[in-house]
Amino acid sequence: MPATALDLGRSAFSERRWSDALDCLARADTEGGLPARDIELVASVAMLLGKEPEGVAYLTRAHDEYLTMGDMAGAARCAAWLVLYLMNLGEQARGSGWLSRAKHLLDGMVDPEEAEGYILIPTALRALYGGNPDTGNELFSRALALGQRFHDPDLTALGQLGVGTARITLGFPDEGLAFLDEAMVAVSAGEVSPIPSGIIYCAVIGSCRLTLDVARAHEWTAALARWCGQQPDMVMFSGQCQTHRAELFILHGAWEEALAALKIAQDRSRHGDPEATWGAWYFQGELFRLTGRDEEAASAYAKAAETGFEALPGLALLLLRQHKEAQAQTMVRRAMAGADPANRRRLLPSVVEIELAAGDLEAARAAADELAAPVGEACRPLEQALAAQAEAAVLLAEGNPQAALAAARKAWRLWYSLEAPFGQASCRVLAGRSCMLLADHDSAAMEFEAAQAGFADLGATPAVADVLELTGETSGDASPLTSRELEVLRLVAEGGANKTIARSLYLSEKTVARHVSNILTKLAVPSRVAATRYALDHHLLS
Repeated sequence: MPATALDLGRSAFSERRWSDALDCLARADTEGGLPARDIELVASVAMLLGKEPEGVAYLTRAHDEYLTMGDMAGAARCAAWLVLYLMNLGEQARGSGWLSRAKHLLDGMVDPEEAEGYILIPTALRALYGGNPDTGNELFSRALALGQRFHDPDLTALGQLGVGTARITLGFPDEGLAFLDEAMVAVSAGEVSPIPSGIIYCAVIGSCRLTLDVARAHEWTAALARWCGQQPDMVMFSGQCQTHRAELFILHGAWEEALAALKIAQDRSRHGDPEATWGAWYFQGELFRLTGRDEEAASAYAKAAETGFEALPGLALLLLRQHKEAQAQTMVRRAMAGADPANRRRLLPSVVEIELAAGDLEAARAAADELAAPVGEACRPLEQALAAQAEAAVLLAEGNPQAALAAARKAWRLWYSLEAPFGQASCRVLAGRSCMLLADHDSAAMEFEAAQAGFADLGATPAVADVLELTGETSGDASPLTSRELEVLRLVAEGGANKTIARSLYLSEKTVARHVSNILTKLAVPSRVAATRYALDHHLLS
């Protein structure tokens, strides 16, 4: 007997062939209708393919079908998911209406079973992100207990995710991450349905950012990328995956790759993954700020704010570079006053930098001490690097260059272990400033040269300018190029192509191309020939 369209659709769903699943299930629906459970499947498939209106319509149908059958639990579950989808789409009024309907359904049930747990999820989310993490923690705990009681893997994993996120928000990162790890075990084992799995992947990676846990962020971002790669026609979550990848690219100095990933995320947001812009505009703003594209940075931060993503600390740091210290100080102080423990900790490194620039050494010291205070038992290198770097900056301002040098070198080692070049170069600057105050001018010159080269490799032109100002090379015949750029320029003058230069200096062609671009920008010349003429005129080739 040949397989029916319904059989083919169910098979495609189990194999995560979403386009085939939608085609077959839609055909089965046209040919003879679908039972409520399969209508739910079609709704999930439509959402995964980025067809939100169709997904909402199918899920509404499933709800109605369950009501007709007298299955109140099924209807309540559909209503709860409709709340989540509509909230995600920004349709708060419709979401509130469905939440009220779900609660009424619950009131009419003798034994609500796991349906009660699903209805608790959107209420818990509103509490958590509405400034009431204690209430959110309590509600998620109840949902988790119901999921475990009724052996519902989706509800159990969502409950673990919620409790973990709430515990992190309340300032208990170790406890929270333990719950998140448990949820990820179920997701990785294939025990959780596709949409809850995607929600958990993305939320867990976001929590890694809050807890400054780079190792977990790498592990789960790679897992999310594999999961998305196994479902090439899936739109939902695919853009969010690119945003998470971009954040790690930024940390590791792959800024061009980060920009490319963020552009993909923004494109996916327009094609059915609305959450993809959550963070994408902010990280694009960070890249623009770091590379000196101030107007574009301000525009990206504004777009981030439009999506509900607070553009801090980036926007405050942009104001600081524009010599608006008082505005930056006001902005971060306001943010700190209303921040939960997790977000407060995330802001502390920038608070130190801004308070020092604004001249409030006491506030900077308080922020550095708070950042250095251990939270939980876990050892997170990123947190340690930020704390050591902040300590070095404050010690310098306090007039203790010897201790500052030790802290700066500790921070550099931690950034090196994280393969984070911008952090490494920033610590070189602190070390150089410390050596200057200790009258060790040779060591200071070495540190500044290394910092300048590191920033130049990244294209961090404002940071390069800061180093040049420290070394007094802002004008005159002193070369604005790093020693590595001078090496490249000499080979360019000899007629070397990028490939030849890369082979001679043991660099990648991409790195050589970046050096050449930096050389042309710094020398304000249009071509390699013009750069060679400049070098000859200014005696840079000797």
